[in-house]
Amino acid sequence: MKLQSQLNFTEIPSIPQLIKDFLQGKFPEFQEDLFSPENFKYKIEDKFKNFSAENRANLCSALEDQLKKLVLSDLQKTNLSILKEINTFTVTTGHQLNLFTGPVFFIYKILQTIKTANYLKKQFPESNFVPIFWMATEDHDFEEINHFKTIENYYEFKGKSGGVVGKIQIEDLAFISTFEQEFKDDVFGTELILLLKKSYKKGETLTSATRFLVNELFSKYGLLIIDGDDSLLKSEMQSVFKDELLEQILFNYTKESVEKLSDLYGKVQVNPREINLFYLTETRNRIEFDGENYLIVDTNLKFTKEEILLELKNYPEKFSPNAVLRPIYQESILPNIAYIGGNAEIMYWLELKNLFKKINLPFPILVPRNSMLLLPEKSFKKLEKLDLSIGDYFQNFDKVVKDKLLKNNAILAEINSTENTLESQFQILINEAAKTDVTFGNLVEAEETRQLKSFNRMKKRLLRAEKIKNSEVLQRMEQLFLDIHPGKTWQERVYNFSTFYGEFGAQFLSHIYEQMNVEKSELIILQV
Repeated sequence: MKLQSQLNFTEIPSIPQLIKDFLQGKFPEFQEDLFSPENFKYKIEDKFKNFSAENRANLCSALEDQLKKLVLSDLQKTNLSILKEINTFTVTTGHQLNLFTGPVFFIYKILQTIKTANYLKKQFPESNFVPIFWMATEDHDFEEINHFKTIENYYEFKGKSGGVVGKIQIEDLAFISTFEQEFKDDVFGTELILLLKKSYKKGETLTSATRFLVNELFSKYGLLIIDGDDSLLKSEMQSVFKDELLEQILFNYTKESVEKLSDLYGKVQVNPREINLFYLTETRNRIEFDGENYLIVDTNLKFTKEEILLELKNYPEKFSPNAVLRPIYQESILPNIAYIGGNAEIMYWLELKNLFKKINLPFPILVPRNSMLLLPEKSFKKLEKLDLSIGDYFQNFDKVVKDKLLKNNAILAEINSTENTLESQFQILINEAAKTDVTFGNLVEAEETRQLKSFNRMKKRLLRAEKIKNSEVLQRMEQLFLDIHPGKTWQERVYNFSTFYGEFGAQFLSHIYEQMNVEKSELIILQV
C-alpha cells in the first residue's frame, strides 16, 4: 500500500462544523482535551491522583475473568500484568458488536488506539499505556449490527431482538456458506473463512463471538478487550447510578452545554433524558420517574425510591447506562487518558464536561478517529486523465462537475461579464432612485432581481447543454465518484474489512497501522 495523500478534517465540507471547531481549538473549555504532549502529561498526572488501587484491582480481576477463555499473546499477558501497576494508563476505543466487525472503520479505530498507546510510550517512557477495546455489549438495537457488506454481497443473520445484543445466542449461520463462495478463491480467502467459522458458532453469544474475533485480529498488538456488562465493574458505579436516579445528574449538568451547542450548531448529537439508565431483564428497558415511582418502560415493573435503591445495591448488574452515560462508566473503571471515537461519538462527549467536573472524574483527551480510503492504481489514473484531485471528490461534487464542464467556457465568461456590468449599473440606478422616491427605488430593485434571474436561467441551461455535449466526461466523473463513495457515502462506512483482508491477509492490518497518523484527525488515501 502506498500513501497518496492526506486531507485534514478541517478541509472537508462534510465533516461536522463542531468537530472542525473543536480540532481548531475554538472552545476554551476544551483546550486541555486536545491531542498534544503537554495535555497528555497533565492527563497522566490527573488520572494518577484520581484512580484508586481498589479501582485498579477490580479492573484487573474483571479483565482476567473475561479473557480467561482466550489464547492471549505474550504482549497481552504483559499488558494484563502491568495494568496492575500505578503508572499504567489506558487508551480506549469502543464499538457495537457488529457482525464480523461491520464496516471497516471498526478496524481502523482499533489500530489507531493501539498506535496511540505506542506513541505515548515513546513520549512518556516512565509510564505504561495499554490499548483497550470496549465492547458495547449492552446495546439493544439488533438491526444496527446484524449485517455487513462486501463488494459483492450483503450478509445478515437473524436473532432475538429487544434484550442486550451481547447475550444473543448465535443460531442462524446461513450467511457463512455465501461468504465461503465469495472468498474461496481469494489469496487469503481460506484464512478469512476459517476466522469467520471459528468466531461464529452455534450456541455462542454475540459477546463471546466478537471477543474471539477481535482477539484473533489484534492479539499480537497487545489489545485488551473489555465488557462493561460485568457485576464487579458496575458495583463501582452505584453512587453515580444512585445520583442519576435521584437527582438526574446527567440531564441537569449537561443542560448548559446542550443549550450552548444547540445555539451554535442548530442541534446536538444526543439529547440526554431525565434518567439515562436502562433496567435489564430479558429485555433492556428505559427507567422513568413519574413523581412517585420508577417505571420500567414497556413492562409492568415499577419500584418505589427505596425499592429501586435496594435493587441497585443488591443487583448493580441490572442497571445499564445509555450512550451518553457510558463515558462516565468507562472513565470511572479505567485509568484512561484518551478516547478515540467517530465524529458522532466525540460530539456527545463534548456535552459531558460539566458532569465530569461535578463528580470529580478526569476528562480524557478526545481524538476524532482517522478515516481511510483504499483505491486501486487505476482510480488514480482516472483522476489524472480527468485533471482532478482526490480532494475534489470530497468537496461539493455538483460544484466540481460544474467547474469542470464550464472551465474556460467562452459563453459563460461573457454571461458573467455582462451580469457583473448589469449589477454595477443597477447599483448606480438604485442609489439615484433612493434620492427620488421610495416606490421608484423598489421598482428598480425588483427589475434588477428579474433580470438577474434570467442570467441564472441562462447559466443553468448552459450547464445542461455542456452536460449533454460532454456526456462521456460526465459519466466517467460520476462512475469514479461511486468508486470512491460506494453507496454514495465514505468507503469505510460501507465495506467490511474482508474486502481487503481477502487480498492482503494480516498485512492489511500492519499496512494500515503504519500509515495511521495519530497526531492529526484526517482522511488518509492509500493506493492498493
